[in-house]
Amino acid sequence: MPYIRPTDHRQPDIAMDDAHHSNASTVLRGALVGCGFFAANQMRAWQELPGVAIVALCDRDAGRLAAFGDTFGIEHRFDDIETLLTQMAVDFVDIAAPTPAHETLVTAAAHYGVDIICQKPFAGSLATARRLINICRKHGVSLTVHENFRWQHAVRRVAELIGEGRIGRPFFGRISYRSGFDVFANQPYLATLERFIIQDLGIHTLDMARALFGDVVRLSCETGRVNPDIAGEDHATLMLRHEAGCVSVVDCSYATTLADDPFPQSLIEVDGDRGSIRLAADFQLTIHEPGGSATIEDVTPTWPAWSEAPWNVIQESVVGLQGDWIERRRAREAAPTAGPDNFNTLALVEAAYQSAATGQSVEPERW
Repeated sequence: MPYIRPTDHRQPDIAMDDAHHSNASTVLRGALVGCGFFAANQMRAWQELPGVAIVALCDRDAGRLAAFGDTFGIEHRFDDIETLLTQMAVDFVDIAAPTPAHETLVTAAAHYGVDIICQKPFAGSLATARRLINICRKHGVSLTVHENFRWQHAVRRVAELIGEGRIGRPFFGRISYRSGFDVFANQPYLATLERFIIQDLGIHTLDMARALFGDVVRLSCETGRVNPDIAGEDHATLMLRHEAGCVSVVDCSYATTLADDPFPQSLIEVDGDRGSIRLAADFQLTIHEPGGSATIEDVTPTWPAWSEAPWNVIQESVVGLQGDWIERRRAREAAPTAGPDNFNTLALVEAAYQSAATGQSVEPERW
């Protein structure tokens, strides 16, 4: 599976020469660009991981920049990425800024020859995403999108079981994320988005579907809105036909009332021709095999010491993504969510909105 360390992730078109890329004994120097709500998770993860140091911060909001820098003990602070990259020697930038800023920030970092991790949803359009990916290739820098849900411990275990052939060839899958959690309290701007749940949350579940079952040749989507106080859709159901033959259903909701709300867990079902997998709430994974036998595993992650409920699930996956990025960069391998791979996830988001608007199934673009 894409993040179980396959052998096909080396990409000759992503230049990684010795002069630009540090060896395994060198501490990687990074700059965090954007000091908002989620950036704190990325900062804590970088501080936990060995062989890397965030040496500079950048944010246009002076108060936010000062508070963030004081909290995490970062001395070098800038309100402009060009100034930062001119004055500081860094190996990479971690862009945690909102989508509208991505084009400017990615272009600047590529021009200065530093590798890039960029928050999702990336770029804002497929045309912009394609242009930025090609700019990074032109300048010989790697581009990775911070798409962390596939890095959750329980999801990786499902991927391992599928990759091992434990249940044979998957022919059906379901990824379900249903909750009534108030996500608007910490991120009020979400209520103003005309495109909400597919763009903000569904992008994660669609990426997991690709990671588990492969790329998609056709999809259909239905959406709706229950909450009258938001601009966009708050529930969506999609059906995907994967090129390997599996059919999956991806459903997500922030309008679901549950006594035991599993937020922010994703529940997964996979049926194969020699068994099935069920990942239930509270990280209980069951492997059903022929003859009626079943194996139950507790796949509760080991939480980072700094994590806190209910965000533990996401915070653990941030550490996983960033730790793997460090390893792959030292090995001169492209990350699983490198630009071209993430383009195919973004294309599913665009195809979903097109399908919902037209009532027709859609063949998504591919890199």
